[in-house]
Amino acid sequence: MASNEPKSTPEYGKLKNFWEARTDNTISTSQNSTAVKLIKSSPPPASYNNGSSTNNSVTKKPETNGNGFHHNPTTTIDMANQDLTPSVIEFDQDVLDGCLSEYLKVAQGLGGEIAEHAALVQKAFMAQRDFLVTATRFAKPGDAQFQQLLGPTANAITEIQKFRESRRSSPVFNHLSGISESIPALAWVTIAPTPGPHIKEMNDAGQFYTNRVLKDFKEKPGHAEWAKSWIGTLVALQAYVKKNHTTGLVWGKQAMAGGPTGGPQPPPPPPAFEMPDLSSMTVSDERANLFAELNKGEDVTKGLKKVSAEMQTHKNPSLRASAVVPATGSSSVNGSSGPKAPVSKPPKFALEGKKWVVEYQVGKRDLKIEDVEMNQVIYLFACKDSTITVKGKLNSIVVDSCVKSAIVFDSLVASVEFVNCRDCQMQVMGAVPTITIDKVDGLQMFLSKESMHVEIVSAKSSALNVMVPKQDGDFAEYPVPEQFKTTVHAKGLTTVPTEMVGV
Repeated sequence: MASNEPKSTPEYGKLKNFWEARTDNTISTSQNSTAVKLIKSSPPPASYNNGSSTNNSVTKKPETNGNGFHHNPTTTIDMANQDLTPSVIEFDQDVLDGCLSEYLKVAQGLGGEIAEHAALVQKAFMAQRDFLVTATRFAKPGDAQFQQLLGPTANAITEIQKFRESRRSSPVFNHLSGISESIPALAWVTIAPTPGPHIKEMNDAGQFYTNRVLKDFKEKPGHAEWAKSWIGTLVALQAYVKKNHTTGLVWGKQAMAGGPTGGPQPPPPPPAFEMPDLSSMTVSDERANLFAELNKGEDVTKGLKKVSAEMQTHKNPSLRASAVVPATGSSSVNGSSGPKAPVSKPPKFALEGKKWVVEYQVGKRDLKIEDVEMNQVIYLFACKDSTITVKGKLNSIVVDSCVKSAIVFDSLVASVEFVNCRDCQMQVMGAVPTITIDKVDGLQMFLSKESMHVEIVSAKSSALNVMVPKQDGDFAEYPVPEQFKTTVHAKGLTTVPTEMVGV
C-alpha cells in the first residue's frame, strides 16, 4: 500500500511493441501480479527468411551436444548471401555457446519437467537468434512487419509461461517460475534507448525464485549449478546487448522485401531553377536614366540634398523624443528565440505489474511505499529534492537520473542501483547484497549492521562515501577510491587505488 494514492496500471509500459492485449492468450505471472498478454503472430513470410531464396540453399542440420540438446536450430541458409554479422557471431559465442549451453546441459541431467522446460527455453533463444540474423542484415521494417518478425519469439515465451502455469503443484515449481519470470528479458529488442537495464530487471525478478531453489535444494546435486547457469545466461545476454546494442537494436542497411522500412521517407527534390531569357527583356527609360546617372562618376553626388542641423537627430531634441525605440519587443531579430526551458513532465507514482514507478517528483519529502512484496521492484527516475521510504523486503531498486534525492529502505533480495545521479543519499535499515553505481557524482551510503558485508561495484563515478555504523551509534565515513595506479608486467596488469581509504 502506498501513499499519495498511486494508481495501478495493468500493462508492461515498456513492451508496447512486444505484448498485445488478447484475452485468449493471457498468462498470469503470479497470483498477485498483473497478467502478461502476448501477441500470437504468424511466422514471418518467406521473403523475411534471412534474405534467403528457394534456390541455391541448403538446410543446416541441427548439431547436438553430449546430452542430446540441439546446439543450432534447423534453418535454411543461403550459401551465396548468408554472411553472419559480427554481432550475431558474438551472440553465438557469448550467449548460446556460453552459459546457455551449460544451463541446457545441467537441465538435461536433472531431467523431468526441468528438462522439458529447458527445451522450450532453447527454442526461444533460437527464435531470437533468427530474429537477430534478419535484423542485423535488413533495415527496420514497418510496424506490421516488425510484429511478424517478433512472432516466433513471443510464441516461444508464451509456451514457457503456459508450461509453468499448468504445473503449479509440481515439486520443481520454483524452477519453472524462475525461468518464466525472467524469460521476458528477450523482449529487449523492443526497448530503446537503453535495453540493458530491462534484462537486469527481468533477471532480478527470476532470482526471487532461483534463490528459493538454492535454499530448498542445497543438499541435492545439480540444482545450484542449474540456478547459477541460468542467472549467468541472462548476465551474458545483458553484457552482449550493452556491447552491441547499447542504445537499442542495431538494424542493418539492406532494404527488406515486402514493404517499406520504418525510417522516414527522403525529402522531395528542390524545385528546378529556370534561368530567365535575358534576350527578350527590354530596359525601361527610367532604368536607362539610372544607369546614365551612375556613369557620371564623381559628379553623381552633385544632385544630393544637403542635411541641415534641424534634420540631424543629435542636434534636434524633438527628433530624439519622437524616435525612441521600445526597450522590449514582441519579436526578436530574424525570428530567433532564446533557449527553451526544459519540458516538465507530470509526476508519476504508480504500480505497474510488479514494478513501482516513481518519476518526476520534485520537492516531495514524504513519499512512502508500504507492504511491498519480495518479487516487486522499484524504479525511480528524474526525481529532484525528494525522499522516498520503503517498508518491507522487495527484490531490487533502481535510481536513475535523480538529483539531491534520498531513498530509505528495509531489505533487498538482489541489489540497489544508482545510474546518472548527482548528490544523492541511500540508507538501508536491514540487508542488501549489492550496491551498483554507474556515472554518479556524489552519493552517501548509510549502512546497517546487517549490511556490513555488502559488495559495492562502481564505474565512472566520484564523491562516493560509505557510512559504516559504530558502536556508539554514530557513523564512520569511508570514501570510495577514485584514482588508481596500473602497473604493466609480464603477466598482465595490476591495478591498485592511489589514495588511502580511512576515517
